[in-house]
Amino acid sequence: MNATIAAQMTAADFLKLRKKRGSVIWALVLALAPLLIYFIVSAAQHSSNPAQHAPAGGINGFTDGIRIIALFFGPLAAILIGAEGGAGDAASGVFRDLVVTGRSRLALFATRVPAALALVWIVTAFAYALLVLGTFAFADGTPTPSASTILNGLGFSLLSTGVVAAVAVGLAALTTSRPAALTVLIGWQLVASPVLASINSLGSSRKLILSEAIVHFSPVHVNDRGGTVAMSQGLAVLVIAVWLLVFLALGAWRTRTMDA
Repeated sequence: MNATIAAQMTAADFLKLRKKRGSVIWALVLALAPLLIYFIVSAAQHSSNPAQHAPAGGINGFTDGIRIIALFFGPLAAILIGAEGGAGDAASGVFRDLVVTGRSRLALFATRVPAALALVWIVTAFAYALLVLGTFAFADGTPTPSASTILNGLGFSLLSTGVVAAVAVGLAALTTSRPAALTVLIGWQLVASPVLASINSLGSSRKLILSEAIVHFSPVHVNDRGGTVAMSQGLAVLVIAVWLLVFLALGAWRTRTMDA
């Protein structure tokens, strides 16, 4: 498979994801609605009682927004899109039709990943643009993040949602079930990971938790949602790489061996 065919297959997978309007709409809702609610409520509280409530924007608003995008609702949107990308063909019954075209099964899986990442990052970019807008619009004279912090925050948001999306593609391809992948990953992301990270008796084994490795790269303080386990940058990169390799390898294996 040459680069031209790979690009065409990736574009076709992206188009299939984009046409799943239900998934796209809900991903946008998950990424944008919490930010809108946060800024509207915080701005209303500050307007009614400035002495007690800080402005909705500024550095504090930016930090809270990073939590929303990169650690809470952004990854949920990424799971939704990644699960659709990994299991969509099998769930809709078109996998056999794709196989009989003679395309490599591994190629069929491999092109799902960049397609899902592209859509996830578009959604993340919209959410991040809203965050930056709210950060400055509602700062009300308080300090605002520097340009480097904003760029680092964007990189962190793309890293967080991208890694989760890629893992979701692999798991969904492995299970060939969107509901199963959604249930497992949402449960892990929202419940299991924070609970395990808070158990001190687990010691250094907590360094293997994906969210702990991702939070290591946050440009703002988010220790209430991870990052409680100290690790080096090299180890954090290694943990993320292992998660990606394991789930993508399992997804590729399942796609190569499953019945058409």
